[in-house]
Amino acid sequence: VQLQASGGGLVQAGGSLRLSCAASERTFSDYSVAWFRQAPGKEREFVAGITFRAYGTDYADSVKGRFTISRDDAKNTVYLQMNSLKPEDTAIYYCAADRVPSALLRDGIYDYWGQGTEVTVSS
Repeated sequence: VQLQASGGGLVQAGGSLRLSCAASERTFSDYSVAWFRQAPGKEREFVAGITFRAYGTDYADSVKGRFTISRDDAKNTVYLQMNSLKPEDTAIYYCAADRVPSALLRDGIYDYWGQGTEVTVSS
């Protein structure tokens, strides 16, 4: 599965962005997808995940209530709607996919990764 992340950019604090993760495979609907991010000098961290068929989602505490993950399997795309952005959300955002159950969305092993899209939130 090849993943293409897009939608990053520069936004002021309080603003919104929508990231997209487009997949090359029609079997994308069988995969769970997660977003991770890595800020300069920090380790990569889980942001949000959604299971195949969208029966389950999970969010990092730091983004709950501000970010929403969704998927459109007809378009082979997963979205991350990011609202009320904060400077601490600044990072490179990566999407990842694999056959991961709901309980392992944040800690599971993902074999397929996109190239990353950069998000910068100015104060």
